[in-house]
Amino acid sequence: MTVNIKLCTLEDLQTLQEVSIETFYDTFKDQNSPENMNTYLEKAFNLKQLEKELSNKGSQYYFVYFQNEVAGYLKVNIGDAQSEEMGDDSLEIERIYIKKSFQKHGLGKYLLNKAMDIAMEYNKKKIWLGVWEKNENAIAFYNKMGFVQTGAHSFYMGDEEQIDYIMTKTLAN
Repeated sequence: MTVNIKLCTLEDLQTLQEVSIETFYDTFKDQNSPENMNTYLEKAFNLKQLEKELSNKGSQYYFVYFQNEVAGYLKVNIGDAQSEEMGDDSLEIERIYIKKSFQKHGLGKYLLNKAMDIAMEYNKKKIWLGVWEKNENAIAFYNKMGFVQTGAHSFYMGDEEQIDYIMTKTLAN
């Protein structure tokens, strides 16, 4: 099994958009209306929005490659780039997206470990993420990886308010 990781640049914008739309759609299409899904995809993953996020100094995107194919990506945020005020000692995992055809190969764990390595490099004490309350598989995975629910926040899928659990893990120094 060959797994590689690469920091994304602006040259990767088109691929980043394609992977974002494909993975989000495949994961959540059955639980959301087509209208809300399309509204969200157009807002969150248009090229201008992704370019803005990719250019933010507090955010980093990493493609994960499996057998030399882009299998998904990791997005982490520090400082003001975090989607919630969690303080300077925290790193946010905003996205771990794995294409459906590459799931069940340990890539989610691989990217989670990469996020923890990044947090340690930046001397962060906590790592946190938001996960939809109905995404039971992801919640179970994060619990297994040492995350605990520490709060909740609203996430809007089109005009529908959904609840994301905030899950946090304290890192050992």
